[in-house]
Amino acid sequence: MSAVSRVFVARLSGLPVVGPDGESIGRVRDAVIGLRADRKAPRVLGLAVELANRRRIFVPMLRVTSIEAAAVTLNTGSVSLRRLHLRTGEALALGQVVGTRVKVEEPGQPYDGADATVADVGIEQTRTRDWVVHRLAVRLRSAGWSRRGGVHVVDLPHIVGFTTTALTGADHDVAEALTMFDDMRATDVAQALRELPTARRLAVAAAFDDERLADVIQELGSDDQAEVIAHLSKARAADVLEAMDPDDAADLLGDLPVRQREELLAVMDPEDSGTVRRLLTFSPYTAGGMMTPEPIVVTPSTTVAEALARVRNPDITPALASMVFVVRPPTATPTGRYLGAVHLQQLLREPPADLVGGIVDTELPQLAPDDPLGAVTRYFAAYNLVSGPVIDAENHLLGAVSVDDVLDHLLPEDWRDEDTDDTVEEIQ
Repeated sequence: MSAVSRVFVARLSGLPVVGPDGESIGRVRDAVIGLRADRKAPRVLGLAVELANRRRIFVPMLRVTSIEAAAVTLNTGSVSLRRLHLRTGEALALGQVVGTRVKVEEPGQPYDGADATVADVGIEQTRTRDWVVHRLAVRLRSAGWSRRGGVHVVDLPHIVGFTTTALTGADHDVAEALTMFDDMRATDVAQALRELPTARRLAVAAAFDDERLADVIQELGSDDQAEVIAHLSKARAADVLEAMDPDDAADLLGDLPVRQREELLAVMDPEDSGTVRRLLTFSPYTAGGMMTPEPIVVTPSTTVAEALARVRNPDITPALASMVFVVRPPTATPTGRYLGAVHLQQLLREPPADLVGGIVDTELPQLAPDDPLGAVTRYFAAYNLVSGPVIDAENHLLGAVSVDDVLDHLLPEDWRDEDTDDTVEEIQ
């Protein structure tokens, strides 16, 4: 299959990247271009390649032997595993340039002078074997043209505004980025956001609705969380915090300066802020600091069918859905007297009309709110559980710790930003 010397970056995205022996290295996700202050053609510096572990790395274009319809081939099977980080004057073609507003100046064409939005970036290989941006696919925005829709391919000399200054200072249209992220898991969106330049990252984050942004923020590291929250208005930040899981909101607020934390708590709904304030009274590395105050809680008179309906709630994580806690009213935490728990497997074995009060496991060991991380870890290992109740001295259920909460605290603080094994710097 013959190599190409011209291609649009969107066509590259998703292509396998292979070494000279045909061994797969990863997939192309974007192209890194070096922007210029003048209107000369920017160079394509390299490709953003996603490895099997979802880390994105930078592969210089000098390593690219050929670009074909089926794959991108490198001249070496050894590439740096260092995470992709953009430098000043660099931009991601799809992640940053697409969606940027430019102007078309092409005399003789009916759309001469029209405002446009970049839809794709065309690159070509020169005689010196360098790759440069040579054309853009744009959507016209001016009156009349915007109603006709469609995409026009325009050679770069006829584009005004495709410069370092314009791209870094413009009010970016983030619709394209939101479309790209629409079907992605929150953890993958968070990783993609971390790799964007700061201005672009904050603009895209702010464009999410509250629920989506809450899900994504929960997957970011503490520094990135603080950066995004600080970029929002206090009212919007409060709305997002209310949409987060209370334990994650408490972790985020606990890392903020006291003044900023209190300002946000004051704007939040009193019921939500009250729950978060209770969590903030516990040390982060204790059962109380790790627990969620919203596990599945029922009374003894609840039927098995009703309990299973609660378990089916898609907003409940699999770990929390593994166990239903039985208490005397009230069922909101801190609850009435804690009676015990019912495992999901037990619910599935019982007739739907039976009451959970008749199948309660009263012998299940409990966690105290001040139990340290080590004790919580041993608890899960010893009893083969993925969720456990946190009970206070008066026998009230305060919440539940799930195994994912424990892992969050066992891993290094920057585990979301770096892979766990960085000792190998190259793929051979």
